[in-house]
Amino acid sequence: MSRSAPSAPRGSAAKAVKPVTKPVAKRAPGRPGADSPDLRERLLDAAIACFTRQGIAATPLRSIATEAGVNPALLHYYFGDKAQLQEAVITERILPVFMQLREPLLRTDDVAGLVAAFVQGIGRLVAEHPWLPALWVREVLCEGGALRDVLFERIGPQLPQMMASRFAQAQARGELNEDLDPRLLMVSLIGLTLFPAAGAPIWRRMLQADDLDFDTLRRHTLALLDRGLRRD
Repeated sequence: MSRSAPSAPRGSAAKAVKPVTKPVAKRAPGRPGADSPDLRERLLDAAIACFTRQGIAATPLRSIATEAGVNPALLHYYFGDKAQLQEAVITERILPVFMQLREPLLRTDDVAGLVAAFVQGIGRLVAEHPWLPALWVREVLCEGGALRDVLFERIGPQLPQMMASRFAQAQARGELNEDLDPRLLMVSLIGLTLFPAAGAPIWRRMLQADDLDFDTLRRHTLALLDRGLRRD
């Protein structure tokens, strides 16, 4: 005869066993969460905005953190100090922009195509990166600008010097006006593209030209270079 299992003592209710939970470790202040994979990009965007508006030297890390809406400790976590953040902006934002311009130029052989590719490329870059002209004027053209050495050492050999060399080769082949200096031609192209883009708020207001966009400026520049002031 089988024995029945002993019953629970009368008056005691079976209690559900609660699962054992481990305490959640708190994140250190400023340390990013796993759900913020694009936070580094947002911090670079904020740095670009602040550098363009205030200047690189005058921008503290706290201003960048405020722009991005984060704790300043996050900037230290991702970039260390301001010098490392500045280098990240240069290598991940500024240099790639100019390299986008360089690739179409390398695929162009004739002078007219080279000039057109440069003008169209600058117009495209300004449309995609509106911060570029103002940052260029502030940090390259102005005395003491933080990006002047970047121009001389890292952008110059890749773009202006390369194009001036291409113009000199074309002139030697008889494809370019002999009265032109290939180096000054490069200066003229920058003066007809980046400078008008940087000064757009001024000349639009002065000339009541809010209807002129950068695409119109690009077409104007190409027409000026192609036909000059002739009516025919």
